Amino acid sequence: MTDWQPSPLQLERIAYRRRRARRSTLIAVVSSVVLLALVAVGIGSTPGWPRVRSTFFDVHRGWQALPVVAQGLWLNVRVMLICAVLIVIFGMTLAIMRTLRGPIFFPLRVFAAAYTDVFRGLPLLLVIFLLGFGVPALQLRGLPNQAVIWGGAALVLTYSSYVAEVFRAGIESVHPSQRAAARSLGLNYRQTLRFVVLPQAVRRVLPPLLNDFVSLQKDSGLIAVLGVIDAIRAAQLETAEDFNFTPYVVAGLLFVALTIPLTRLTDYVARRQGWYGAGGGPV
Repeated sequence: MTDWQPSPLQLERIAYRRRRARRSTLIAVVSSVVLLALVAVGIGSTPGWPRVRSTFFDVHRGWQALPVVAQGLWLNVRVMLICAVLIVIFGMTLAIMRTLRGPIFFPLRVFAAAYTDVFRGLPLLLVIFLLGFGVPALQLRGLPNQAVIWGGAALVLTYSSYVAEVFRAGIESVHPSQRAAARSLGLNYRQTLRFVVLPQAVRRVLPPLLNDFVSLQKDSGLIAVLGVIDAIRAAQLETAEDFNFTPYVVAGLLFVALTIPLTRLTDYVARRQGWYGAGGGPV
């Protein structure tokens, strides 16, 4: 074995790339700091900034409201996690129903298509009102009357229509030769779908699926219109005490902090999928 050593030309190229990377990073940092400073100076020099600062960005008031708003955010997190699981299950079921072949499955295909068309067209807030106030007004025995349950049900029904189309796009993106190869090996339709089609489909649609869950995190705050004490409702109650809107800003910052990790995960998965799709790794 021989000890390989990079050539002087290659070492020079590596050093040049490092210098260029450091210079690019320095320029990006300096330009960002200058831009933020200009924005801060521009906003701070406006006549109404002192009033806006005391109304929306009161640090002392924000620290007072933080425990209450954070407790409400925990409800948003639980609603989001439970709804995400139900959305994946229901959305996958709808997607499979829409991809079934044969005249015997025509009613299922029509139901799945009508469902996705209706709930993608209805505003989410309207669905929350219909379920949160309309269903309990029916006074049917056995149905729960907790607002958080019906708010979560509205999220599941609405987001399932979007996720179903994401899954359907992934299923239909699998080349027909994959199905034919599976059937030639003796797999039936269910086995082909489970072991061949769905693994490829889910992997391909993972970035847009995670993007839908980012939106779900934010929209979980809409259940506050039903009176549920989540982060938004807690901020509203805190604001009603002194008409200072800083608790709303605190709630917004908490939602951003909650969303950023999932957003970065979505970007990472998208880059990884793009790398593999371009032939940079095993598929």
